[in-house]
Amino acid sequence: MELTTILALLVTPLVAQFVYRYWTNPLCKIPAAHPLAHFTSLWIYYVRWRAVENTTLKRAHAQLGPIVCLGPNEVSVNCVKGGIRDVYAGGFEKSNASGTFNWYAFFSNYGSVDNMFSTGHNKPHSARKRMLSNIYSKSVVTASPALLAQVSSIIYDRFLPRLESTFSDEDTGVLNIYALLSAVTMDIVTGYIFGLKSGSNLISNPEQLSWFLGLYNSRRSFNFWPQELPALTNFVQKWIGYRLVPQWVDEANGKIEDWTKAMCQSAAAVTADGVANVADTPVVYGQLSVVLAKEVKKAGGEALELDSHVASEVLDHLAAGFDTSGITLTYVIHELCRHPEVQVRLQRELRTLSPRIVHSSSPSLPDGKAVDALPFLHAVIWETLRLHPAIPGPQPRVSPPQGCRLGSEDNTYYVPGGVRVSASAGLLHLNEDVYLYAGEWKPERWLDLENLDEEKRRDMENRWFWAFGSGGRMCVGSHLAVYQMKYILAALYSNYTTAIVDDNGIEQSDAYTAPPQSDKLLIRLQKLNSYPSDM
Repeated sequence: MELTTILALLVTPLVAQFVYRYWTNPLCKIPAAHPLAHFTSLWIYYVRWRAVENTTLKRAHAQLGPIVCLGPNEVSVNCVKGGIRDVYAGGFEKSNASGTFNWYAFFSNYGSVDNMFSTGHNKPHSARKRMLSNIYSKSVVTASPALLAQVSSIIYDRFLPRLESTFSDEDTGVLNIYALLSAVTMDIVTGYIFGLKSGSNLISNPEQLSWFLGLYNSRRSFNFWPQELPALTNFVQKWIGYRLVPQWVDEANGKIEDWTKAMCQSAAAVTADGVANVADTPVVYGQLSVVLAKEVKKAGGEALELDSHVASEVLDHLAAGFDTSGITLTYVIHELCRHPEVQVRLQRELRTLSPRIVHSSSPSLPDGKAVDALPFLHAVIWETLRLHPAIPGPQPRVSPPQGCRLGSEDNTYYVPGGVRVSASAGLLHLNEDVYLYAGEWKPERWLDLENLDEEKRRDMENRWFWAFGSGGRMCVGSHLAVYQMKYILAALYSNYTTAIVDDNGIEQSDAYTAPPQSDKLLIRLQKLNSYPSDM
C-alpha cells in the first residue's frame, strides 16, 4: 500500500470528525476570532500562554462585533443587553454542573480550600457572602470607627512619615510609588481584617515589603498551566515527572499562606484577651470566625478545618484588596503627573476638607462621608478605574444547561449549555458610544452627570462601567477599596505635588490582573507648603 494511501486513511477520519463537530456545534454560527476557533481550543490557549489575550480580544471584537467565538466551547461577549446583563446579572455559574471546569479554583488556598471568590457554584457563594456583605457595605465602611482609627494611624504614623523620609535620601523626594502604594493598601486592608495590632506594617518595614512583593509578583508568569489546564498540569507532573510550574512557586505560595495564618493567630489572641484599642478591632476576622465556627460545628467539622477556611477567605481578601487598589492608585498618580492642571484642581478641592490631612497637623482625619463626597476626587478615581482597570481580563462563566441566546436584539446567537462565556472590563470601558474619546483620560466626564440624559447616565455609571463586575458575584470589597484610595490620594496631594522621574514600563501587563509591566513608577515629590490659588 502506498504511503499516500496510508496517510489518506489516517487523516480522513480526523478531517471528518472536525467537519462533523463544526456543523453540529451551534457556535459555528458565531463569528470566529481565528480560523481555528470553531474547531479547536489550541489557538486561544496559545494566545493565553503568550499573554496577549486582552489585546487579541480587543482586536477581535472591533472586527467582528459584540459576540465572538474563541473556541468550540467558548465565546466572548462585549455588550450589555444580550451580554453581561444576561450572563452576570443572570446568575451564570462559575463552574459547570460536573465540576470539571472551574477556572476560579486556581484562587483557592491552603491546598484546595475554597473561599468566596473561588467557589464555583452560586448557592455556597451566596451563603458565604451573607456572612461578610454587611461589614463591607458602604454604610458600614464609611461610618466604621475602627476603620477610621486604623486609616488615621496608618496615614499619620506610617505613610506621611515615609513620604517625608524621602527628602533625607540622596535623590531628594524620589521614590518608587508603586511599591509604597502596595504597602499602604496592604496595611489598610489587613488592618480592617485583623486589626491594626495584628495586621501588616509593610510601610515601616521595607525589607518585609520587598520580601512579600518578591514572593507575590514572582508567581504571575506561571499562572497559565495550573489555571487553564490543571488536569494536564497534574498529569505531566505525576506520570511524566516534569513540573510545568516550578517548585519554588509552591514554596512562595506556602510562605504567603503562613504569613496570613500568623495574622489570623494574632487576631485570635487579641480577641481572646479583649480588644483594648478600637484600632485593634479585627472587624472582618472577628465576624467571619464567629459565623464560620457555627457552620463548621453544625456540619460536625473540626477546629483545624475552621482555621483553614477562615485563613483561605481572608487571604483572598487581602491579596485582592491590596493588589487592585495599589495598581489603580499607581495609574491615578501617573495620570495626575501627566496632567498637572488636573493635579492642581484636585489639590484645590482637597483644601475644603476639615480637618485637612497635613503632615504637621494633629493626627485626625475628616469624616469618611466628607471625603467620599468630594466630586473631583471621585471623578479622578472613577476615570482611572475606567481607563486602567486593575482587572481588565475576562471573567469566565458557564452557560446554563438549557442554553441561552446572546447578542444584540436584531442579531442573537444560540449558545448551548456548558459553554465558557466571558466579558472583560478592559473592553467594555472602551465603548465610544458610551465614553466619548474612550482612549483618553478625562476625569471631567464624571462631573455633572445629573445633567445628562437618563439613559446616557445609566450607561456610563452602571451598565458599561464594570471595574467591580456586576450581579451577585460583583466585588464584595469595592467600598473598602474606594474608601482607602480616596484617603490615600487625599493625604498625598494635600502635602505634595508629584512629577514623573521614570515611567518606563508603565504600560499595563496583558493579563487578568494588570500591574505595570515594570512593577515600578518612579516619581519626585515636591512639598506643598501652600495650597494652589483659586485662580
